[in-house]
Amino acid sequence: MGLQEKHSVIRKEGNIPETAPTPRKSYSLRLFSCRGDLTRNVINHPKIPKKEAVSVEKDLECSELTMNLERAVSMVSSSDSLTQCEYAVQEVARACSNLREDPNLGTWLSCPSFIQGLLEVTFTSKDDLVLECAILIIGELILSNEVNRQIVLNADPQLEVFLRLLRSKELFLKAAIVLYLMKPKAKQMLSLDWIPLVLHILECGDEVQFLSSVKCAPKVAALYFLDQLLMGFDVDRNVENAKQMIALGGLDLLMNRIDGSDSRESKKCISLLTSCIQADGSCRHYLVDNLKKEPIVQLLVGNQKKASSAALNLLSELVCLNRTTQILEFLKELKNGGCLNTMHILLVYLQQAPIAQHPLAAVMLLQLVLLGDSSQYSVYREEAIDAMVAALEHGSHSRKLQEQCARALLLLAGRFSSSGEPIAEAWLLKRAGLDDSLSESFRRTEIFKDKSARVEEEKIVEERLKKLALMLLNSGNKKFLTALSNCISDGIPSLARACLITVTWMSSSLSPLHGCNTFQPLACSILATKLVDSLSYDRVLEERVLASLSLLNLVRHPECLEKLYPLKKDTVESLQDLAEVTWTAKELLFACCR
Repeated sequence: MGLQEKHSVIRKEGNIPETAPTPRKSYSLRLFSCRGDLTRNVINHPKIPKKEAVSVEKDLECSELTMNLERAVSMVSSSDSLTQCEYAVQEVARACSNLREDPNLGTWLSCPSFIQGLLEVTFTSKDDLVLECAILIIGELILSNEVNRQIVLNADPQLEVFLRLLRSKELFLKAAIVLYLMKPKAKQMLSLDWIPLVLHILECGDEVQFLSSVKCAPKVAALYFLDQLLMGFDVDRNVENAKQMIALGGLDLLMNRIDGSDSRESKKCISLLTSCIQADGSCRHYLVDNLKKEPIVQLLVGNQKKASSAALNLLSELVCLNRTTQILEFLKELKNGGCLNTMHILLVYLQQAPIAQHPLAAVMLLQLVLLGDSSQYSVYREEAIDAMVAALEHGSHSRKLQEQCARALLLLAGRFSSSGEPIAEAWLLKRAGLDDSLSESFRRTEIFKDKSARVEEEKIVEERLKKLALMLLNSGNKKFLTALSNCISDGIPSLARACLITVTWMSSSLSPLHGCNTFQPLACSILATKLVDSLSYDRVLEERVLASLSLLNLVRHPECLEKLYPLKKDTVESLQDLAEVTWTAKELLFACCR
C-alpha cells in the first residue's frame, strides 16, 4: 500500500531491542489470517475475578470506552486477523460518534499505521457495515487535518481502495463524497474503470449525503472527478478519456445537468462538453441537435465570469459545423429559441466582459446580425465590429487575445471540416491551385454524396460570405481593414495568418467578377504594400499563395493596377517562383506586366 508496516515493540521481562523493520512491497495488502491471535488480548477485555469486579467496576465505567478505543486502534494497526480488525473498525466508528469532542481522538487516529491498517481492512472486507464504518472514519480523519489527507493519499497512491468502494452498490455515493474531500489529482486516477464509475455517480448523485459536519451532493464530486479525468492528463490521455465518456453516454448526463443547476455546476458541465467536442468533433452535431440553447445563453447574463466565458466558448464550438445550412439553422434556433433576446444578451456581455472574450462575443453577434437585413442600421452590428477592431488593435499586448482574435476570424470565414476544424485556408489554397499537399485532407472533409448538394452548398456559402464582407466593409470601413493590415505587418504567426485568410476571402467575395467595385480601391490603399511584402521568400509558401490571390483580386480594378505597377524586381522574381505552384502568380505577372 505504499507505507512501511508499523512494527510494534514487544516487551517482556528485561530489555529486548526492537526487531529490524521488514519493508512491505508497494501497494501490497496485509494477508489476514482466518482467526485471530488470542494471546494478544487486544479487543477482548481482561478477565477479572468476581471478587475483584466490584472494586474495579467504577474505574472500568470511566475508562472502558477509552480503553476499547485504544485497543481497537492497536488492533487495526497491527493485527493479521480480518475478523478482529473488522470488529475494531466498528468500535472506532462508534468512538468517533461518541468522542467527537475528545482532544485525544485525533491523535490516536492520526497514526500512519492505523490509517494504513484501516485502508487494508477496507480493501479486504466484504461486510457493508464495516465498510460504511471505514468510510465514516476516513472522512473524519480527512476533515480533522491536512496531514491525514496526505497520509491516506500516500498509503493508497492509485486509489485502489476507493475504486473498490465505488463499485459497491450500497456505499458508492458516500465513498464518492469522502474521495471528493481528498481532492485527488488525475495522476492518481489511471484505471480505465474511472469513467464508468464516475458516470454512475453523476447519474445517481442528486441526493445530498451527510458526513459529519459536511453535506454534499455526489454529483458535485462526480463533476470534479470528470474534470480531472478529461483535463488533468496530457493531451492524448485526456482525449482517450473524453472519447470513452462519449461512448458511455456521458454527453446526455452532462446536458441534463445544465438546465436547472446553479451557475458553478452548469459551468463545469459546459467546460466538460467543450472538452468532449475538442476530443471528438463529430459529437458537435449531436449536441447541436439535443442541447437546450436557452440555459447556455442565460449563463452569459450576470457576474459569474467563469460560467459566462465557458458558455461563450461552447457556443463558439457548436457553430463550427461543416454545412452552412446547418450553421444557419443553429444560429436561427439560438436567436429565436425562446431566449430573452439573445442578441441583446450578447451585446451586454460584450460591453461587460474582459477584452479577451470580445472577439468571440463579437463574432457570434455578427453572425446573428447576418440573419437579418444588413442594409438597415443595427447597433448590434456597429458594436460588434468596433469591439473586433479594438481587439485586433490590442492583439500585440496579450497572447491570449491574439489566439482569440485568430480563432474569431476563422469562425467568420464559416468553413469547417466534419470534425469542426477551420478549412477556409485549405479552400482558398485549393482555388489558387496549391492542391498537391492539401488536396487529400481537404477532400476528406468536403465529401458530398450528391453533386447537386455540393453545388447548392457552395452557392449558399458564397452568398453568405459576400453579405458578410459587405457588412464589414460598410460598417467597419477603413478601420477594420487597417486593423487587419497592422496585424499582418506585426507578423504574429497565428494572428497574421488568420488576418491574411480574412483579407483573401473578402477580396474574393467582393471582386469585380462578382459585381463589386468599391472594395478594391480602399483595400489597395491600405493592404497592397503588406500583401506585396507577404510574397517575399522569407514567408511560408501558403502565405505567399494567399497574398498572390488577394493581390490578383485587387488588381482586377484598374485603379489598383495603376498603384501596383511597376513591380519591383524582387517581387517579380518571387512571383515567377510562385508561378510554378499557383496560377494566381502567373495571372498577376501578366496583369502587371502587360
